[in-house]
Amino acid sequence: MAKGKTTAFFCKECGFESAKWLGQCPACKEWNTFVEEPSGKREPAAKRGISGKGDGIAGNQFQNAKPSRLSDIHLDEQDRMKTGYEELDRVLGGGVVKGSLVLVGGDPGIGKSTLLLQVCRNLAADSRKVLYISGEESLKQIKLRANRIGEVKGDLLFLCETSLELIEHAIEEEKPDVVIIDSIQTMFREEISSAPGSVSQVRESTNILMQIAKGAGIAIFIVGHVTKEGVVAGPRVLEHMVDTVLYFEGDRSASYRIIRGVKNRFGSTNEIGVFEMVESGLSEVKNPSEYMLSGRPEDASGAVVACSMEGTRPMLLEVQALVTPTAFGMPRRTAAGTDYNRVNLLMAVLEKRCHYDLSHFDAYVNITGGLRMNEPALDLAIIMAIVSSMKDKAVDPKTIIFGEVGLAGEVRAVSMVQQRVNEAKKLGFNTCVMPEISLGKMGKVEGMRLIGATNVREAIMRVMG
Repeated sequence: MAKGKTTAFFCKECGFESAKWLGQCPACKEWNTFVEEPSGKREPAAKRGISGKGDGIAGNQFQNAKPSRLSDIHLDEQDRMKTGYEELDRVLGGGVVKGSLVLVGGDPGIGKSTLLLQVCRNLAADSRKVLYISGEESLKQIKLRANRIGEVKGDLLFLCETSLELIEHAIEEEKPDVVIIDSIQTMFREEISSAPGSVSQVRESTNILMQIAKGAGIAIFIVGHVTKEGVVAGPRVLEHMVDTVLYFEGDRSASYRIIRGVKNRFGSTNEIGVFEMVESGLSEVKNPSEYMLSGRPEDASGAVVACSMEGTRPMLLEVQALVTPTAFGMPRRTAAGTDYNRVNLLMAVLEKRCHYDLSHFDAYVNITGGLRMNEPALDLAIIMAIVSSMKDKAVDPKTIIFGEVGLAGEVRAVSMVQQRVNEAKKLGFNTCVMPEISLGKMGKVEGMRLIGATNVREAIMRVMG
């Protein structure tokens, strides 16, 4: 083998490097994750044209190597840039932080490139210099998509390139405020002989972009493709290196998209933003609770409104259940939008604690709107929907229900009760069924009738009569 063309084994999950193949990774303990790829040592800074005097983008790293006291570090509002979308700003923690590295993942065709192009348009209109680098589309393709989202004004530049060396040079020459990399799987360094998208290429490319972002104070968005398991393709270390990880979710056949923050060093995690795909691009949905309840049937059995917390935002949604006699020896259980095993557990609680015979009934549970919710506060609403469908008796459409249910049938407390009740009142609900222990944390809410329940049997009796 030629000199400098040695190979090594890399773990696809954590990026651990080994000289030989291993069945189990010593770092992350995952099995059969090692792949063989060419390995090359990175050139020293001096050979790459980087001086220790702080010249250029990478040279700033030598200036920043001096330690600082916490009292010498100042924060101001200029450290964040507004994207022009309140939904996205909320997920990011208040806006784009200068010098941050943001990973945006999602299925093909979900709208990642469209959303980032709209964000670039808003930032450029706000007197920000933006550089959009695409490794997948030509300039003409980007122009066609830009014409669809509307007029683009300001200092917005486009570049079609996949070589990290040329991209580094372009960023150093233009000195933009924000850079978009679409996508990280197409970027490569010439020093590494493996193909673009491989473990070593993705890891090295992300490391270079991170140094540029931190050294020059440039906010960089990188787009990542996802695998069939729904995670970003490439080594798992990619998500550890970046500051923020956003996932774009939704069905391509549906009009609504959800952007979810699963990691954020500058704000809370599990925040979501809701967007609607329209002819001119993506439009934000500022009141997702109203959208989730639109078209709700009146006086239909098996339909219950619950409230789930996504980060700091309360969201009202409809839980539907359909219970019918089974035609087979083994009843069928189906859950859409929530955990299947959790539904089975709650049905077992109904059978044991409330003596409902569900062994001869098929049960189907659905969370409307295409969202997936796994918060324990939905337990009581799921149980109420099942009982309502089984008895064929509708729950009052102006009633909202939430609470966690334990195996003993008890209704346990949930967090942020006040925010949930306020959101329900804002949308016209007048009755709230919640855990009894949570009533002590609540003050009197004008126009809302608060009902506490200590166990499932008591909650069913107070709601169904």
